[in-house]
Amino acid sequence: MSVMTIVIPVLVLGLLGVAFAALLASAFKRFAVQVNPKVEQVLALLPNANCGACGFAGCQGFAEGVVGLKAGVGGCLAGGPELAKKVAAILGTAVETREQEVAFVACQGGRSRTRDKFEYEGVADCQAASVLFGGGKACAWGCLGMGSCERACAFDAIHVNADGVAVVDREKCTGCTKCVKSCPHELISMVVKSQQVLVACKNHDRGKRAKEVCDLSCTACKICEKNCPYDAIHVIDNLAVIDFAKCTQCNICVEKCPQSTILNLGGKVAEAAAAAARAAGAQAVAASSAKE
Repeated sequence: MSVMTIVIPVLVLGLLGVAFAALLASAFKRFAVQVNPKVEQVLALLPNANCGACGFAGCQGFAEGVVGLKAGVGGCLAGGPELAKKVAAILGTAVETREQEVAFVACQGGRSRTRDKFEYEGVADCQAASVLFGGGKACAWGCLGMGSCERACAFDAIHVNADGVAVVDREKCTGCTKCVKSCPHELISMVVKSQQVLVACKNHDRGKRAKEVCDLSCTACKICEKNCPYDAIHVIDNLAVIDFAKCTQCNICVEKCPQSTILNLGGKVAEAAAAAARAAGAQAVAASSAKE
């Protein structure tokens, strides 16, 4: 075998390789998608949680959307207001003012406080359990405690406690709403973080029946409604409902509730505000008595 019979094929293959490389380079330049550098800048700031709370499939979609003016600079709930300021600085726009929202589980009915209608032995998933007669709890609205919300949260902000009820860590919660969507009993809702007086119940049974299924159920007694000096809480469909626009978080409903159904997640309320609210309540009662 001569040397040329080896060299010629090698040269041909080499030339073909160079030709194909040139064609690929040309095609790359011609068909390359131009990426807006601002998209890369915004993407670098995002938490890369891909939680979907912004309405896009992931952080890449949001970055492209906000640069393309299809999303607001505050659309990334996981990033919060600080991220919104940085994104606005990149785009040269104003920051949207939006109060932070966090998740709240409207239930305190753990194993020590509630009764069961049967013992559930299926898949440890709230969605699966709810398919079987609403789950094993006697309260048709109660937390099933199987952790579907916990598994849905990408920020370690919600956990099922030792008594079997989901509890939100308000400092970790980013407001992504994934836990809201995971709860088959619709117990979890988004509330503004500054609102700390909340009704921790969803039971629409009345009086004796409500107490039979859970020690901490709202019994529709209307004591909170009668004592609120700001007309901020009313019993609707056998359940106390707070009008956040009127609520001053005076704490009177929290103190008056015989079932401990209404909570103040902030713990203590400023004494001056509480005293003013009680004074206003006393005046309202005195005025009502005078009319009678």
